[in-house]
Amino acid sequence: MSKKNNNNGNVIAVNRRASFEYFIEQRFEAGISLQGWEIKAIRAGKCNISEAYVNVKGGEVVLFGAIINPLKTTCAFVISDPTRTRKLLLNRREIDKMAGAVQRQGYTVIPLKMYFKGRWAKLEIGIAKGKQAHDKRDSIKDREWARDKERIMKKNFR
Repeated sequence: MSKKNNNNGNVIAVNRRASFEYFIEQRFEAGISLQGWEIKAIRAGKCNISEAYVNVKGGEVVLFGAIINPLKTTCAFVISDPTRTRKLLLNRREIDKMAGAVQRQGYTVIPLKMYFKGRWAKLEIGIAKGKQAHDKRDSIKDREWARDKERIMKKNFR
């Protein structure tokens, strides 16, 4: 039997605007280089990736703008910067694929979800292309139709 990759119980933070603002073409799982106080704050749920973005530069993938607020019990000797840049850990092949998509094809790389896999904090990032206004209206229309369809089906089967 094969195990499914079920991260629903271990989800820390989700970027909900990403699926509304972008067409997500491809997803990758990246490790995050964190300090001790950051992993403690993440376990306490003090993380926000909604304004974050990913940059590929010089053969490295870096996460900008993710906010990890320190706990009040953090050591006074540690300098804690909530918005510091964090290095993402990926294979060379994955980094090259991202860099090529960003440079040649006009894609962008965005963080989608942060979760725990075992004891490690992972970040799901996606290669995405921006939506235009009419695409956003179509996605709103589809979402509302799915909701109305569920209501109709629920009403008819009572």
